[in-house]
Amino acid sequence: MSTPPYTAALDFDPVLRDDAFGVMRRLVDHYRRKTTDQASGQYREPVANYRDPEIWQQEMDRIHRVIPLPVALSAELATPGSYKAVEVLGTPVVITRDATDVVHAMLNACRHRGAELVPAGVGHTRRLTCPYHAWSYDLGGCLVGVNAEETFGPVDRGAMSLRYLPVAERAGFVFVCLDPSGSIDLDAWLGDMAPLLDGLGLDRCFHHSTTHLPGPNWKLVVDGYLEGYHFASLHRTTVFRTNHSNMATFDPFGPHMRVAFALKTIGAVAGSPEETWEPATSVGPIFWLFPGIAIAGGWRRIVEISFVLPGRTWDRSLTEQHVLLRQPPVDDEEIKVADHARDWFYEVTLDEDYATGEGVQRGLDAFTNEQFVFGRNEPGVQHFHRTVTQMIETPPTKLAQAPTAPPTT
Repeated sequence: MSTPPYTAALDFDPVLRDDAFGVMRRLVDHYRRKTTDQASGQYREPVANYRDPEIWQQEMDRIHRVIPLPVALSAELATPGSYKAVEVLGTPVVITRDATDVVHAMLNACRHRGAELVPAGVGHTRRLTCPYHAWSYDLGGCLVGVNAEETFGPVDRGAMSLRYLPVAERAGFVFVCLDPSGSIDLDAWLGDMAPLLDGLGLDRCFHHSTTHLPGPNWKLVVDGYLEGYHFASLHRTTVFRTNHSNMATFDPFGPHMRVAFALKTIGAVAGSPEETWEPATSVGPIFWLFPGIAIAGGWRRIVEISFVLPGRTWDRSLTEQHVLLRQPPVDDEEIKVADHARDWFYEVTLDEDYATGEGVQRGLDAFTNEQFVFGRNEPGVQHFHRTVTQMIETPPTKLAQAPTAPPTT
């Protein structure tokens, strides 16, 4: 399957423009010298950290259940009356957009007997009505209807609203805290990454498709998103056709990061004046929101976003892959191009990255008391694992503080 086209379509604001051209300058320099950003040293990660159920539980309790977790795209909830239902770490969540354009997040469980209100996926409705006994709730979670209340008995509607979860919307993402008593401060959490995310304009995109990929341990999955060292070997006939292998920049933003890969088109423009450059067609940036969101193609017409969510056990994960378009398709040809991008993205990730991750997972038992070594040319992977370790050891009130990133050369 041929590689989807890389088409520039984003008008850079001044902040994003300076950043994009700065990244491209660094990659042009790497191309000329045949180098890549490097950490100051190698990093070792105990293999047990991938497969120890107790460590996995700490990751769930001290990271995923307390941080602002991106679980939906604004484009999935594009109009009032929209909803998205999703299971996150075994917790059923429903996110809604009410008539005043405000988003809400609640447990997707009726307060009467706990039945699921709406099945997983997206939709549009005026009310959330339980299929079991027909209790109904408005899009803010308030109980507004009790079936046959004259025989059921009086119900205190105020006390029987859906269980609310903290929620906030920013830069095209809806963030939820799975701890009902928690809070969300996106300025603190996103830090210096926020203006770059805002500049991507994802909140103005059109949602084209969602696909789901089963995978191994969530950290094994994440590792593959954060380095291009494997392109020439694992993706020889796919990604490597358009991307240089082992040639990237790395920039940390607190727990988040951006890893940008040099596209093979960069050679043709390396000697051209900067005013003629087009970063969107020479650079492949991955904006990474901790713990598991990858934004690829954020400067282009087609944007691909992956949500990596842990499964119910240490050895499973589920990834939502979304394709966003800068504008709704206007004809069958544009739909065909977007569908091709969706299918290519899905097949390469599942058949190459995740299949390899499953193989790594099968071998974990053989290395129980050993360590994986992350090279100097894998600073993004190093930063991710350092962040996980530090967050497990750090009180939740300090989670927005920047972990120590590996220094680069």
